[in-house]
Amino acid sequence: MIDFWPLIGVLIITVGLALRLNTLLVILTAGIVTGLVAKIDFIEILSILGASFTQNRYMSLFILVLPMIGVLERFGLRERAETLIGSIKQASAGRVMLTYLLLRKVTNALGLNLGGHPSMIRPLVAPMAEAAAEKDRKSLTNKEKQHLRALAAMSENFANFFSQLIFIGAGGLLLIKGVLEEHGYSVALNDMFMWAIPTALASCVVFYVRAWIEDSRLAKAGKQE
Repeated sequence: MIDFWPLIGVLIITVGLALRLNTLLVILTAGIVTGLVAKIDFIEILSILGASFTQNRYMSLFILVLPMIGVLERFGLRERAETLIGSIKQASAGRVMLTYLLLRKVTNALGLNLGGHPSMIRPLVAPMAEAAAEKDRKSLTNKEKQHLRALAAMSENFANFFSQLIFIGAGGLLLIKGVLEEHGYSVALNDMFMWAIPTALASCVVFYVRAWIEDSRLAKAGKQE
């Protein structure tokens, strides 16, 4: 009979996040409880947690991004971005976000992680898109701003998710290769990353259509004003 008790950690995380408890505390609790239920020695559990933190310590660098972005915004980062876009005649909200999407894909293909929601979308891309949309019309409505912000977040998701595996040394690509080899399928990385390119190009087309629709909608609303 299958023992489902070790899966209690999933339940703890689900309930803890649903109740909006401290995320780190919830995850640590789930890990410790799962280990105890699986009859792992408590010292070994702490050793596993410590080793995992050490191996992935670079993930904590995101903590440094938040105060840095806060300081930049305090000294007018959003306003400067809006002024820059307002001075470009041919700029539109869709073009701004499409440019970011293409730039993000290129940097991902080179193995450079130069983007993200907290570091680029919120302080730069979204304000620039809003400024571009407001160039030839009155202020945007709150609904229109929310639409643009959602589309800006979509540009990050499409750019990052659908281009991660283009870089031949990407962690996801190495993980896939390891899983395939474990099941007896030998695939070269040179072949694997090529199959990620069609998906990346298709995501560009899909986002272009979505951005074009948004630009058309905003232009129509501007004419009605």
